Amino acid sequence: MEKNYKINTKCVQSGWEPKNGEPRVLPIYQSTTYKYDDSDYLGDLFDLKADGHMYSRISNPTAACVEKKIAELEGGTGAMLCSSGQMANMLAILNITSSGQNIISMSTIYGGTTNLFAVTLKRMGVDVRFVTPDMSDAEIEKLIDENTRLFFGETIANPSLVVFDIERYANLAHKHGMPLMVDNTFATPVLCRPFEWGADIVTHSTTKYMDGHATVVGGCIVDGGKFDWRAGDKYPELTEPDESYHGVRYTENFGVENAYITKARVQLMRDFGVPQQPMTCFILNLGLETLHLRMQRHSENALRVAEYLERSDKVSFVNYPLLPGNSQYELAKKYFPNGASGVISFGVKGGREAAMKFMNSLELAAIVVHVADARTCVLHPASTTHRQLTDEQIINCGITPDQVRMSVGIEDADDIIADIKKALGE
Repeated sequence: MEKNYKINTKCVQSGWEPKNGEPRVLPIYQSTTYKYDDSDYLGDLFDLKADGHMYSRISNPTAACVEKKIAELEGGTGAMLCSSGQMANMLAILNITSSGQNIISMSTIYGGTTNLFAVTLKRMGVDVRFVTPDMSDAEIEKLIDENTRLFFGETIANPSLVVFDIERYANLAHKHGMPLMVDNTFATPVLCRPFEWGADIVTHSTTKYMDGHATVVGGCIVDGGKFDWRAGDKYPELTEPDESYHGVRYTENFGVENAYITKARVQLMRDFGVPQQPMTCFILNLGLETLHLRMQRHSENALRVAEYLERSDKVSFVNYPLLPGNSQYELAKKYFPNGASGVISFGVKGGREAAMKFMNSLELAAIVVHVADARTCVLHPASTTHRQLTDEQIINCGITPDQVRMSVGIEDADDIIADIKKALGE
């Protein structure tokens, strides 16, 4: 489609472009296999010499249309859907990282990702070196060596809501010849496009705002297409022959702009076998068609709720990046001028027990292990999503015992506030 369309139009129109007489709505290609007219063409597919679909473990027409839409929304050169947001982060890292190497990650990230990095990747021989937002560039650089492969952060950290200074860390990563990888789940490309600030790889848990209705689990990797993998001979997996594909060199055969995402698909997706299913892709696309509308309402409602909570005597603190006076306010204005999504963190006076009582008293908002869908929901991070972490890790993630994470939905803001007011006993 036309590249000069605005993002609101791309949410609706990108991806599936029907030809004369074809279905107006993206079809569900519910097939694992494809038919070919001759064996030579199929051989070319397996040699990566022809375009097309070999097997739905690697690619599928429905998935391809949704991948195209997400790539256009982010401003990337290509995207790959996978089974979950966790898998997206996992494959994005393993695509350019091997045992004996390391990555740098912010500590203020989702608890599940912290566990993925600190436990699972460690068992695979990949060291993850965590840094905090208050560390200087010089302090971070002491942790970088010849085996450091990338720098990772979340646009808006879950659940601490710390804003990732993309431009600063992109410059730092590039100074040391490595890419910046950003999880853009909470902001979505509607509110922030990390590639425009220097990021090189973007990931998403499409389970959250992109789906938007708590219906399907999924993840996505997007390639910015601008990082020069050939510089410094640091990424031989992209520049040297891949013997599993008869010696193909990804940067040579697919160009710098497509090397990374092509390798992720034909090597890692082939070997791990974690695709997003056609029906899931279809449902995800329905969510993407209204993403621009929902993110505006989520952000507007969240700011109103945050302003109300800030005035409440029953609340110990309120954390929302675009709340004036918030420690993240200036960064949030820079990166999210049109809204900072619908997630709020706040403390209920009285500690853990008071927080639990408040959540149990809510009627409109539900207690669920989820965030970022159309319905307002709450969770107590210290005893749920971050339960597996040590006290030190929990504190480093910006979590306190009295903290409640609220994902503000797209209901009427007055009704959401009335529900909170009643639950607080005001």
